[in-house]
Amino acid sequence: MTAPATPAPIVHFEIGSTDSAKLSEFYGAVLGWTFLPAGAAQVITSATGPTGMLNALGHPPETYVMLYAQVDDIAAALERVVAAGGTKLVGPAPLPDGRKFAWVRDTAGNVLGLLTPPA
Repeated sequence: MTAPATPAPIVHFEIGSTDSAKLSEFYGAVLGWTFLPAGAAQVITSATGPTGMLNALGHPPETYVMLYAQVDDIAAALERVVAAGGTKLVGPAPLPDGRKFAWVRDTAGNVLGLLTPPA
């Protein structure tokens, strides 16, 4: 399988906890981030850097940091992951805004998110 023509940028991140509202107080005080509540999540509204959110999944893993790389074709990216020795963990799954995401494990055991671009 051939690598994509252009490298995939990091476009989104998540930080997990059991209480995203409480964690938003920490990151607000430490980094000056501002948030918009979204169910069990807190969406970071600061305008610099990639999009991000604090999330409380309600199941393991409770604490995690996840980076998301943007891929145009998530099915092809998942094929490349498996061909290179990685593992598909979650997805592809649809998001309310029409994008799709997946979680994969690399050959060192790290978990990375894949995310399609906005429509």
